[in-house]
Amino acid sequence: MNEKIKGKRVMVVDDESDLTLFFSMTLEYQGFVVDAFNDSRNALSSFKPDYYDLVVLDIKMPGMDGFELYKEIQKIDNKANVCFLTASELYYEEFREKEYNALDKNLFIRKPIGNDELIKEINRFVENKEVV
Repeated sequence: MNEKIKGKRVMVVDDESDLTLFFSMTLEYQGFVVDAFNDSRNALSSFKPDYYDLVVLDIKMPGMDGFELYKEIQKIDNKANVCFLTASELYYEEFREKEYNALDKNLFIRKPIGNDELIKEINRFVENKEVV
């Protein structure tokens, strides 16, 4: 367990419950405190400014996608440290070109992802605070 990350708070939002479970178990094992949500609106209503060290948002979700949720989170806390999950290259490129072309490509985590790679990526975001 990395003492630098022990107790760091991460919010994970993905409409696939198996993925939020995987993320929660993997990150909690490493010492993170994880709040996982399968619904964007529930995540938004539970979001607290200056509370999370990282917010991980799936891009493609029903109702409110990850980019829309990001916009809403920014209204509450414009310093929130956010990264995005994507399994679809086309969806990712389409939205980056339309509205989110200023987002750094390094702020995206590709699904599927293994445990070791997930921890490496989350550590990078938490330790470097690569805020969007």
